[in-house]
Amino acid sequence: MSVVEQHARAHILTEDVPDDAGAVPVVLRYDSLQDPRAVMVDLPGPHEWTFPRSLLEQGLRAPAGSGDVRVWPCGRVQAVIEFHSTGGVSVVQLDTKAVLRFLRRTYRAASPAEVTHG
Repeated sequence: MSVVEQHARAHILTEDVPDDAGAVPVVLRYDSLQDPRAVMVDLPGPHEWTFPRSLLEQGLRAPAGSGDVRVWPCGRVQAVIEFHSTGGVSVVQLDTKAVLRFLRRTYRAASPAEVTHG
C-alpha cells in the first residue's frame, strides 16, 4: 500500500470563522510513490497543502516550521497547524492522536528504501 488517507475533524481557529462553527472535516494524505517525504492536508474548499512529513512529526513535540506551514503542540492532546498564503492565514487544531495514527500508517506504507534512508 503506497497511499494513506485519513479523515479527521479539525477546528478552524482563523479569525474569520465564527466561534460556533464547530469541527470541520479535513483529510490527511500520504503517497509514497508521489513523494515519500511529504504529507498533504486537505482543508474544506480548494485548499490542499503539501509539506514535509518530518515537520508534522516534529511539530507534535515542539514548535516547528518557519515558512508557509508551522506546527506546534497545544497541550497534551491537540496540535495546531498554521498555513500561510497570499490570501491570509488558516489555523487549524487537530487531535494529536489522529495525527499520530496517520503518521504511523505513513511509515508502514513507506517503501523499504525510504524507511532505511528517511
